[in-house]
Amino acid sequence: MSIHSSFWLATLITGLLVFLTVSIHYEILRLISELIPKLKIQARLRILVVIYGAFIAHTLEVWLFGIAYYVLGAELGFGTFHGISTNHFFDFIYFSVVVYTSVGFGDIYPLGHMRLIAGVEALTGLLMIGWSASFTYLMMEKLWLDHRQSHHKKS
Repeated sequence: MSIHSSFWLATLITGLLVFLTVSIHYEILRLISELIPKLKIQARLRILVVIYGAFIAHTLEVWLFGIAYYVLGAELGFGTFHGISTNHFFDFIYFSVVVYTSVGFGDIYPLGHMRLIAGVEALTGLLMIGWSASFTYLMMEKLWLDHRQSHHKKS
């Protein structure tokens, strides 16, 4: 495969990963927003459902990219990673967490077309974390209002 065609393939794979990440995030936040009003638990506990739900979404998204790195790098030889002495699956999950959260330790870094995927994962992670933060804020605002109203009814 030529360097130009492999670049376009990396671009296509990156686009697919972004599409799947945004879809996962949207669906989980949508499910949370539908579930919250149906829960017959305290507002305090409902906010924990929001937080844990967002955490599950981020975990799935990190694993999606980690699996992609593993398959593309270790199995298909699409690119390599400097700093990984073995091609152990969990090294790729670790790398994905570091990139997604923009921690960027630098102990492992991509070479070749994996750089494109990693760069876009960092941007995607930043957007998904921001989306979760704003969603959490909106849900907390509503739940705190619900909590105050139910507290005043008891008085």
